[in-house]
Formats: sequence, structure tokens, C-alpha cells
Amino acid sequence: MLQKLDIFNFTTVKAKCIDHIPLTYQVFGKPLFQAPIVLVNHALTGNSMVCGSGGWWSGLIGEGKCIDTNRYTVLSFNIPGNGYDGIKENLIEDYKTFNARDIAAIFSEGLKLLKIDELYAVIGGSVGGGIAWELAALQPELIKHLIPVATDWKSTDWLKANCLVQEQILLNSNNPVHDARLHAMLIYRSPESFKQKFDRTFNEERGVYNVESWLLYHGERLDRRFTLSAYKELNHILGNIDITEKRGSFKEVAKSIQSNIHIISVDSDIFFTAAEDKITFKELQEVKHNVTRAIINSAHGHDAFLIEFEQLSKLLKDIF
Repeated sequence: MLQKLDIFNFTTVKAKCIDHIPLTYQVFGKPLFQAPIVLVNHALTGNSMVCGSGGWWSGLIGEGKCIDTNRYTVLSFNIPGNGYDGIKENLIEDYKTFNARDIAAIFSEGLKLLKIDELYAVIGGSVGGGIAWELAALQPELIKHLIPVATDWKSTDWLKANCLVQEQILLNSNNPVHDARLHAMLIYRSPESFKQKFDRTFNEERGVYNVESWLLYHGERLDRRFTLSAYKELNHILGNIDITEKRGSFKEVAKSIQSNIHIISVDSDIFFTAAEDKITFKELQEVKHNVTRAIINSAHGHDAFLIEFEQLSKLLKDIF
């Protein structure tokens, strides 16, 4: 069931004051304070429905799953403006209002209103993982296990470049959500994934290649359920992750984070690359001992964190 908190007089990183932010969330599994709490941060087109029927991460979370709702309390906030809660007040007029640190700060305020002062784990993939990094930097003693999946503590030049292309499509296309999704799928998957899935097969009925039919289907599907304002806002947040901004070097910031940090990379990810994660891991090892890194082996690129549930579950087994 969708629930709501009210945050008043919130000041963004850019010093913009927002009088009121409705923050919606869902709780799964054990009631709050009856079990260890796991915060799950959703990805760009995701939402707080993380498990159960229609849950976007139900392969990982649920009864008897890796994050077992019989043993844990699973909490997930909606990024204000993502449209899932249907609250018109949450429609952000300026899509550049928030960056990833702002969202982490909003989530932090939500946790305070819920009187939650410790989390067993925070896990998120893609932009959700970036927000997890930001939350850990904001509250270094809050999280026991920080689990960033297919993500990084900063938006790289490559990521920013792709977010700029996405932004230009969203601003200039006659069919913006649909067309931006087509481009996005090319960086969420990999050339090998496309070869395995389609292998140049042709759809005689439609008169197009199956890869073309598949891409158009994904564009139409997202256009039916996701708003332009939400896409623009989440894309901007994705392109503006940086836990070091006005704080010092990565090592300095990371050293203060008390969490056990478990980095999960995807070997074929061309969006948040495994090579960048390797650099992050090596730098972390210089200042922390409670750090691990594991790799999902998959042809499916960035989206493997939404596909390879068996591998991901095995990698996270010791934590959960």
C-alpha cells in the first residue's frame, strides 16, 4: 500500500527552497521495527513497487527470495516527480531542480520522519545505486551494508554524454519518451545481447527486423506509463551523481563511510562500466578494509541487474 510523508521547507544543493514535498513509499515483508530494514532505491523508470505481483525486482526480493520478506522489512521511496504516486504536487516544474544528493537528502528526511536511525542494508541499481552512495556519504553511520549495483559514486563523462543525448531527444523530439527510450535501450544492453536475442531475424508479418520491432515496442510501452516530466527529471538526476562535490577527494569521503561496501558490477555494462568500478574498488581498498567487489557475468549489459537474478542472489547470499 502506498503511504505518504510530508517534508516541509526543503533546501536543495543549489539553495532553492521548496515549501512542501510529498514523499511516498511502500513497505513489504515484516512491519517496521520488527525486523532488519532494507532500503531499496529504484532505477530511472522504476518505482516503489519492488516486489510482489508486478514488482520490478521481484526476482531478488520476496518470500523465500534472496532478500526474504519473511525475514526483513523492505522499504522503498518514490523519487518525487517519478509519477508513480499520481500526486500532481510532485510534478517538478524545473526538471533540473534535484540532483542525486538532493534525492538522498529527501530520503534521509523521510527516514527521520519514520524514526528510522539505522538500516541493515541499502541496495540500488543504476541511478538508485548512485543515490545509495549519496545517502551513505550524507549519513556515514546509517547503513550497515551499502550495495551499489551496476552503478558508481559519480556520473562519468560517458554517462553525462549519454544523458545529454537523452535530454536533447526529450526536449526536441515530436515523440520524446518513445524516442528517448529507443536510444536508451542501446546503452542499457550490449551488442552481444542483441546478437543473442535477434541474430538478424526478420519479422515477415511486420516487414521489419525483430530488433526494430522490439525497440519500437519498448518505446511504446514506456510512453504509455511514464511521463515526459518524470523522464527529464530522472535523466538529470542520473547525470548528476557525485559524492565528492564540495567535500574533498573520493578517498576522503569514502573513509568516513562506516558501511560495509559491496560493489556489484556487470562485466558487459557499457553504461556504468566494470572498469570504473575496478578503479573505485582499488581506491576504497586503500582507505577501508570492509569492502568487496563481485561481478555479474552476462551478455546483457547494464540491464543484467534486472535480468540475472540467480547470479545476483548468489553474490548477495552472505549478506542476506
